[in-house]
Amino acid sequence: MNSDFCVGVHALVYLSHKNCCLSSEELAENICTNRVRVRRVMGRLGKAGLVDTKSGSEGGYTIARKAEDITLAEVADALDTRFVSSGWQSGNLDNECLVSSGMGPMMDSILDELDEGCRARLRQKTIGGLEGQIFHQADS
Repeated sequence: MNSDFCVGVHALVYLSHKNCCLSSEELAENICTNRVRVRRVMGRLGKAGLVDTKSGSEGGYTIARKAEDITLAEVADALDTRFVSSGWQSGNLDNECLVSSGMGPMMDSILDELDEGCRARLRQKTIGGLEGQIFHQADS
C-alpha cells in the first residue's frame, strides 16, 4: 500500500470537519505533505465523486457527500489502493517442479483474499465515523 490512501482519508476527514472549501495548500499543511501530492490525490477523489473542485483564486475542494455516507473502501477504490501485495513473483510457471510452478498463482490467490478482507472491513468504516472517533477522543 502506498500512502495516497492515508492522504485521501485525512483530507476527507479534514474537509468534513471544516465544512468549507479548502485549497490544496491548506490541506497540505494539515496533512503534512506537499500541495502537488494533495492535488494529485484530490483529483482522483474528484473523479470518483468524493470531492467537488472549485477553480480560481477562491478555489479548492469540498466534500461532495455526507461524511457518514463515504466508506473507506470507496476511498481505496478511487485511489486504486491495494492493501496486501507482494513485490516479487514466487516460483516459476515454466519449472517442472510442481511447487515452483504452482506457488506464484497460489500466493496471488491468498494475497487477493487478504486484500478483499481489508476492503470488506473498510466498507464498514466511514469518513464520518473517523471524524467522530477523533473528536470523541479529544473530549475524553
